[in-house]
Amino acid sequence: MDMRFLMRQAQQMQAKLQEAQQKLRVEGTAGGEAVRIVMNGAKEVQEVRIAKEACDPEDPSMLEDLILAAFKDAVLKADEGMKQVTGGMAGAAGIPGLGL
Repeated sequence: MDMRFLMRQAQQMQAKLQEAQQKLRVEGTAGGEAVRIVMNGAKEVQEVRIAKEACDPEDPSMLEDLILAAFKDAVLKADEGMKQVTGGMAGAAGIPGLGL
């Protein structure tokens, strides 16, 4: 096998992966969508939206729990989305044993 070819192919896959991470958008929600968090495939938070009814000054821990739940939901969806993307890349690369 030509090592330069493999290196070039790995670099191309890495660039495609980074592009996919930036393009992927997922939304995690909690409390009947009272809290929404939008995240990309690199798990960087892009947006946070909190409905007025989620803000109770007498019970700030409720809002904290909702934010945490929405974040966890977004992380799970980002993981699932990237798994689909990387699964397709591994097959397209034709590299046996590359179980991404």
